[in-house]
Amino acid sequence: MSNYQDQLDMALVRSKFPALSKDWAFFDNAGGSQTLQGAIDRVVEFLTHRDVQIGGSYEISQMAAEALMDGRIAAQTLVNAARPEEIVFGPSTTVLAQTLAAAMRSQFVPGDEIIVTHADHESNIGPWERLREIGVVIKVWPFHRETMRLRLEDLEPLMGPRTKLVCVHHVSNILGYVNPVEDIARFVHDRGALICVDAVAYAPHRAIDVQAWDVDYYIFSLYKCYGPHMAIMYGKYDLLAGLDGLYHYFYGKDKVPGKLEPGNPNYELAYSTTAVVDYIQSLAPNAAQRDARAALEAGFEQIAMQERVLTDKLLDWLRSRNDCRIIGDDSNPDNMRVPTIAFRFDGRNSGEVARAMDDYKVAIRFGDFHSRRLAELLDQTHDGGVLRVSMVHYNTVAEIDRLTSALTRILGQEMAA
Repeated sequence: MSNYQDQLDMALVRSKFPALSKDWAFFDNAGGSQTLQGAIDRVVEFLTHRDVQIGGSYEISQMAAEALMDGRIAAQTLVNAARPEEIVFGPSTTVLAQTLAAAMRSQFVPGDEIIVTHADHESNIGPWERLREIGVVIKVWPFHRETMRLRLEDLEPLMGPRTKLVCVHHVSNILGYVNPVEDIARFVHDRGALICVDAVAYAPHRAIDVQAWDVDYYIFSLYKCYGPHMAIMYGKYDLLAGLDGLYHYFYGKDKVPGKLEPGNPNYELAYSTTAVVDYIQSLAPNAAQRDARAALEAGFEQIAMQERVLTDKLLDWLRSRNDCRIIGDDSNPDNMRVPTIAFRFDGRNSGEVARAMDDYKVAIRFGDFHSRRLAELLDQTHDGGVLRVSMVHYNTVAEIDRLTSALTRILGQEMAA
């Protein structure tokens, strides 16, 4: 195997995440990353000094409104939206996808079509499936099992004049491969439909550019991207303005994004987005000499460098074993994988292996990760499903050695038994 070395100042990076001082090695980041101290500080600061309702004339209310707008502006930078009003906050990607589906209902008539893929997380399937009750036809973009890819040639015959929306993931939370959403969006738009992208498994790893990709809706969870438990939905402003309002009747169709945030968003969590963006920018070389967006992109380039080392090192080890099957493409050309890797060991129950790792204080996960249709499609629901190691840039080469050493001991013990 090659010699792998961390690409970041890991002591500095890890000092920003208080949970990393524990004895655990966290390899379940696709389920939820650790939270930045800066994000925690923003939450505390809001609740201590700004904890009132926005919309008042008095100073503290104005400070609360400023914090919420600062959060939107930070999210705008994070996704490269055209304006902060294109940012909708919510509690999770699942809820925001349900919000979007509910707000689009009046745009569909019986016989209209929505295309989903069974390679997606259920968050980007279930809300659209429920529109069958109003006569919407749901079609499935087939997953090509030989290449482990979604192919445009398989999408093309599904699309027609009644196709209104295509729903797809940017990265599968099992397969880890980055889909070419810019190409998919262009393909979909050329055929007169809109696109909704679930970006949960992508957002912690690479810079998002909704304008360059020309996506219509783009949703991800901040709690998987170094912040607290909340989520962000981007939508093109004109599209958001055309959605049904889900708030009080006097929130007109042009009240964007408020009409899609019934009861108002969680102010303190929205405010914490500023800390997430600040942190990623701080990873950029010469960050102070760059504008906000350029610093963010450069910060993500540093993240990608570290994550490639982690990905390739773990893939090397898994490929070295003759009892291991990696789920999906086991290569990483041009760093087109994020460090989310699913696998299983021959004759082993994945749940038993994962639980045995607990004794070594190495946190991994097993199952289908709410991508059950994909797990069923790949015949991977038996014996506890698959094992998944999901890393982010604060994981280290030494932690992978700790992971593989623990797995070697566990598998050796099972073989002996």
